[in-house]
Amino acid sequence: MRVMDDGDRARDEVDDLVEAWRRQRPDLDVGPLHVLSRVSRLARHLDIARRSAFASHGLESWEFDVLSALRRAGPPFQLTPGALLRATLVTSGTMTNRIDRLAASGYVRREPDPADRRGVLVTLTDAGRDVVDATLENLLAGERKLLAGLDANQRRALADLLRTLLIPFDAD
Repeated sequence: MRVMDDGDRARDEVDDLVEAWRRQRPDLDVGPLHVLSRVSRLARHLDIARRSAFASHGLESWEFDVLSALRRAGPPFQLTPGALLRATLVTSGTMTNRIDRLAASGYVRREPDPADRRGVLVTLTDAGRDVVDATLENLLAGERKLLAGLDANQRRALADLLRTLLIPFDAD
């Protein structure tokens, strides 16, 4: 709930949390809580929105991850299992299980890799493309709601700041 403080600035629960810590531990710089507690709370809301979008199309988050990696690859919507491993950051045993389950659902199929007789390509089926496209549309609608309080310039500024914050972690 938004409550205005004396400076007509909106307050939230994080302001109260930081204020309480400042009273209890004036010896500590609790300033990082202003940013990171809000990021944490936003992440929870984002997780709820994403799970809802996936569930509304009968998908788990891991299914969306694999299907969207194939969709982003562009026509013919194929990747090797190794490329899917790199895109989704799971083990080979986990990926094999995921491909098996998606194939059983009719969302992907395995095909021989013409460039490697021992290899296979995982191909997104029409049903897989339909479900990942519909899920993405639903997901983006939910994410737009999360960002509705920001105008386009604020969204760009926030994206730039978050990128700056994340680049060192992504480099690892």
